[in-house]
Amino acid sequence: MAVKGIAGLTGQLKDKLIQQALERKLKQAENPRVESKSAQSAVPEAFYKFDQHPGYTQLRIISEGGRRLGIESPFFKLHEGLAGATTTIDGKEYINFASYNYLGLNGHPKVSQAAKDAIDRYGISVSASRVVSGERPIHRALESKLAEVYDVDAAIVFVSGHATNVSTIGLLFGPKDLIIHDEYIHNSALQGILLSGAKRLSFAHNDLKALDEILGNNRHDFERVLIVVEGIYSMDGDYPDLPELIAIKQRHCAFLMVDEAHSFGVMGKTGLGIREHFGVPGKDVDIWMGTLSKSLAGCGGYIAGETALIEHLKCLAPGFLYSVGMPAPVAAASLVALECMQSEPDRVTQLQKMGRYFLEQAQQLGINTGSSSGLAVIPALVGSSIKAARLSATLFEQGVNVQPILYPAVPESAARLRFFISSEHTVEQIDFTLESLQKALPK
Repeated sequence: MAVKGIAGLTGQLKDKLIQQALERKLKQAENPRVESKSAQSAVPEAFYKFDQHPGYTQLRIISEGGRRLGIESPFFKLHEGLAGATTTIDGKEYINFASYNYLGLNGHPKVSQAAKDAIDRYGISVSASRVVSGERPIHRALESKLAEVYDVDAAIVFVSGHATNVSTIGLLFGPKDLIIHDEYIHNSALQGILLSGAKRLSFAHNDLKALDEILGNNRHDFERVLIVVEGIYSMDGDYPDLPELIAIKQRHCAFLMVDEAHSFGVMGKTGLGIREHFGVPGKDVDIWMGTLSKSLAGCGGYIAGETALIEHLKCLAPGFLYSVGMPAPVAAASLVALECMQSEPDRVTQLQKMGRYFLEQAQQLGINTGSSSGLAVIPALVGSSIKAARLSATLFEQGVNVQPILYPAVPESAARLRFFISSEHTVEQIDFTLESLQKALPK
């Protein structure tokens, strides 16, 4: 009897515990806010709060450091109108070296009218990906013109310059491939390489001998190999030896991709880029990439090359296939900007003249312009982010708008001011700017 009593009590206790557990679960289901304290305490706040994200924390430290040093943020200035050789900020006009409106075509009457006409005909948006129902005649006209100026089979335009590189590289290459790039290559190419899963190697800036050696040591360990360089490097304003790059890629059976974001409209007698500058056939480069937001007064990017490349991208590139098509007004503006560049060659001539003048005068004044070629992008290296920010602020007070380039965008020792030259800058504006900069530089 005693044993039976204990067994019965044990059974009752078991049933009670089960009932209590069921009641707790029911209560949690009715009130999802009730959480396990032990689970909550096991996850640090930094893992579920944005204000404790390491990137944001770093931004706050930099911002606070600048405030204590009396340096206001030089970024996100509000331009109140067209930004070309001059701009208006807070109601005051500035000499402007912070916009890459290289040929002054953003605001050109014909370019603006083309955009307005496209709005009247097509509206602001094409309202779908081009594959679905976003295709418009103006897209094909722009792509045909780009293919023509590069002397290749075809071209494709994307709504974003950054996405152009990400989607193209990410689609065409994979884990069995190798991508080799100049150490100064743009972030968009690096993100594309990351997406592709390919092995990534870099070579010292413009050191093509090092590139050749890397290929000699590694080419046969991979299937496809891509070399990625820029036409003009956006931080330093110099450019690679394109004929030598072509010889290297042919010797090692590799693909060559040239990012012409800053070189198209700038290099070459008529602005047709690094290809025209060196006089090489368009088909000697496998992938031509460029953006519409610099010399061509629009927004977005393009790839030009052989038919198989372009058809592949049009059908499978995520940044094209799954994105709304380029707005017709943007495509129309860039097409007419390209036509204006060709019909008004003095714009390219004047840009190159002003770039050379800026570079020569800066060097005569002892300003460190690094390896810049004087083609549209000219840095003034000052060797410290704090110095660069203070110089930018000093020049701004004197009516010159130029952006500082700070760590981590460049190494701390290479912090600089970066000047974008326009065909519409004058000798007087350049002289005033350089004299102001020389006076402000630490002795």
